[in-house]
Order: sequence, then structure tokens, then C-alpha cells
Amino acid sequence: MQSSPNVVAGRSCGTCTLCCRLPDIDHSDKPANAWCRHCVAGEGCSIYADRPSVCRDFLCLWMTDEGPAEAWEPSRSYMMVYRQGPQVTVLVDPDHPGIWRREPYHSQLLDWAREAETTGGYVIVFRQDDVFKI
Repeated sequence: MQSSPNVVAGRSCGTCTLCCRLPDIDHSDKPANAWCRHCVAGEGCSIYADRPSVCRDFLCLWMTDEGPAEAWEPSRSYMMVYRQGPQVTVLVDPDHPGIWRREPYHSQLLDWAREAETTGGYVIVFRQDDVFKI
């Protein structure tokens, strides 16, 4: 991934491909928790140079916010986190469904929820077909 002004210095996608699996991407008819047909495991997007803008414009919270510790790197945490206005969205890798309830993650999610609540926001966790508002 090329460096962008929005990327925290020293961070990169590396071999993480959770954004190619976890979200529902209407543009590509890709359902949530299914691999994008262009994803090569451990390598990334096979059409990276020509990927659609929905993919080109996306960066997870770990890439754009200095706050999350290294433990939140998606390939380590098995979660992809991003902001949507006042909402913090957490998509949990279906191969690790309970990870969001473990430390250091659960305490941080509760802290984010308390912080978001002061401005009308919230944290929402998607784990397969389950949705949890924190």
C-alpha cells in the first residue's frame, strides 16, 4: 500500500486482508465474511492498481488513528475497526468470534463507547450474524 497523508507513520496493511473479507461490499456483490474474489490470501488484492474506489478510499482505524495500540493491528486482533460518523464499527473475524470480549480489546471497546456516548455516538460490534451495541 502506498503511503497516504491519512496513514499513521510507520503503519501499513502488510499482509492483512481483513477488509477483503469482513465487510459487505455492494459494489462487488461481496457479502460480509466472504473473501473478495480478487483477494489473494497473504498477499492482498490482485487488482490493487485498478481496485474500485470503495476499496481505494477505505482505511481502517488502526491505519488512520494513532490511539489504538499495536494489539489493534487487524492481523493481530482479528478485528477491523472503522468510524462512520458518530459510530465506531467493529467487524470480528468469524474464525475468532470471541476475541472482542478478551483483553485488551473489551476494556478498550468499553472506553470507546463511553467516549462516543458524550457526543451521541456508540460502538457496534458485528460478529457473524450477531450485532452488539456497546
